[in-house]
Amino acid sequence: MPQSADKILDHAPLFREPEYKDMLARKAEFENMPPVEQVTQIADWTKSWDYREKNFARESLSVNPAKACQPLGAVFVASGFERTMSFVHGSQGCVAYYRSHLSRHFKEPSSAVSSSMTEDAAVFGGLNNMVDGLANTYKLYSPKMIAVSTTCMAEVIGDDLNAFIATAKEKESVPADFDVPFAHTPAFVGSHVTGYDNMLKGILDHFWKGKEAKPNGSLNIIPGFDGFAVGNNRELKRVLDLMGVDYTILSDVSDQFDTPSDGEFRMYDGGTPIEATKNAVNASATLSLQEYCTPKTLDYAASFGQKTKSLHYPIGVGGTDDLLSSISELTGKPVPEALELERGRLVDAMADSQSWLHGKTYAIYGDPDFVYGMARFVLETGGEPKHCLATNGSKAWEAQMQALFDSSTFGAGCKAWGGRDLWHMRSLLATEEVDLLIGNSYGKYLERDTKTPLIRLMFPIFDRHHHHRFPVWGYQGGLRVLVTILDKIFDCLDQDTMDPGVTDYSFDLTR
Repeated sequence: MPQSADKILDHAPLFREPEYKDMLARKAEFENMPPVEQVTQIADWTKSWDYREKNFARESLSVNPAKACQPLGAVFVASGFERTMSFVHGSQGCVAYYRSHLSRHFKEPSSAVSSSMTEDAAVFGGLNNMVDGLANTYKLYSPKMIAVSTTCMAEVIGDDLNAFIATAKEKESVPADFDVPFAHTPAFVGSHVTGYDNMLKGILDHFWKGKEAKPNGSLNIIPGFDGFAVGNNRELKRVLDLMGVDYTILSDVSDQFDTPSDGEFRMYDGGTPIEATKNAVNASATLSLQEYCTPKTLDYAASFGQKTKSLHYPIGVGGTDDLLSSISELTGKPVPEALELERGRLVDAMADSQSWLHGKTYAIYGDPDFVYGMARFVLETGGEPKHCLATNGSKAWEAQMQALFDSSTFGAGCKAWGGRDLWHMRSLLATEEVDLLIGNSYGKYLERDTKTPLIRLMFPIFDRHHHHRFPVWGYQGGLRVLVTILDKIFDCLDQDTMDPGVTDYSFDLTR
């Protein structure tokens, strides 16, 4: 055998050993596999224009959509509030998916509980599950708030969360005055950004409903669903502190998903304080950093007389300019010289590397706001974001993207694809090649299949570690994104020029 107790191989080299290669080859005999030549022929055809037309004509099938379902967004936003436990009314398997998705990305435990609905609850309703589940959650985990959301099962049978929570309180599952905000988050419509919006509005409605706002000049900031939230939220707070702004970040997950290893387990850490959430009704304005994460929440804030504004994921020079000018406009605070210097340094870095960035072509996919912000930064570098895809992007988003393309000479020939999936992206990459692909870890299969180098800048990132700890927002974050893109460009150039005596004439030490 290739390994023993004294010689333990990792799975990667293990399955390249002769015994396993033979086993895998013989496996095809029992699976009735077609000949290799036929597989290759069909695979090549699926990269043709003929197949692309058929692929884009499909209407009733989704293949690897670049989105998740509503409850994931609900669990994420709830984790950004002080000592809050997410309670998902539905099956236990669904909650395992949300927890694993978040913990695999952030490399941190992600706590959430389930009402563990099974067949009987699907027939008779999940009231008893809610009553028992809230009681167990309150007693076992000592939360300060329990945020309830739903999965497909609870929505299909029509469980009424408001009535169920009221009944649970009557049965003393939790004290009558205990905070249990809720949101209906059907997983079969919308996406994780919709669930983020629904849950955040539900939490604010729980604390603000019936209140009379007394504007105090402060600013509410909503980061939105963001895989780089640990680094981005901390960078955002640094910028706000430099500007001297009185602010509340509504759902701050930066500490919850970055707890230290110091011998103490923290089921809860950081988060927006409950009192601050209550007082946020008195803010003079609310600023969302991701428009498509917050339409309902911003409308709700506006109903209390607050000024509202939304941005598109503030990456790069223009995106950060918009962020700072919006904060200044809504609060009356000037932009300090320190941030102006940071802007100049980012512009200088982009100019230093212009010869390597100019004319590079990109495919970008992910959430609508991320794709917009990333494409805008690419245009600033002189790059061309040829294929921009958001499975949860709407026709309105496509129109916004087209206006962005039209604003730059580098946007000619670029196109936005709303409602499309990664199998559509495969056709785009195979028929109209680009230099670089920007997305999440799922793009590694596109990279392998189409040889398009992947840059990981979008949630989820499972196969790389600690990216989320560093910001991509602001001028400092823009510098990190710039370096990430350049490193990939130079790595690819090195790979293409390292064959001695054949391609190494450009295997340069200095670039």
